[in-house]
Amino acid sequence: MPDTHYAALLHADAQAHARRRQPLRLILIFLAVFFALQYAWEMSRDTWLERTVIDHATVMPAAWLINALGSAAPVHADAYRIVSPLARLNIRNGCEGLETLFLLVAAFFSQPFPWKVRLCGIGLGTLLVYGLNQARIVILWHAWLDQRNLFGVLHGSVLPLAMIAVCLAYFLVFLTRHESHPA
Repeated sequence: MPDTHYAALLHADAQAHARRRQPLRLILIFLAVFFALQYAWEMSRDTWLERTVIDHATVMPAAWLINALGSAAPVHADAYRIVSPLARLNIRNGCEGLETLFLLVAAFFSQPFPWKVRLCGIGLGTLLVYGLNQARIVILWHAWLDQRNLFGVLHGSVLPLAMIAVCLAYFLVFLTRHESHPA
């Protein structure tokens, strides 16, 4: 019996080793997936897809959320703009959070997860990125109204890095959880 247990351990270790990817291969897969997604999104500029993602899936819910959370003046979505009597905020290509999502998807594709686990991670990650981006837009709206001197640093550095950091933490927790339980 001990020999059978030892053989099973060796077999499990060999399977785990086969699933691991070499660092260079991980990086190449990550970069290929990220740049393919980024290129595809770039090719969608000025198309119905870009308008759907920005105008309908990003701006409209953000305007609703701003109103739901209470705003100094009611806001409404006007194509790619959030508009109120007090201000106007443009949400353009790059403000919809897809770059962060593409990084996360590339990370999931670079790891040797089973497909079911990978799709679950990407699905939950998509919801995470979407929620983070909506929160980012609400914060930017209030910064634009109340603290314009902070808007630039929040828009260009702090909030995008915060989104990436939260997504990295999510990925690392997911990786740690599923690395020891391959399916």
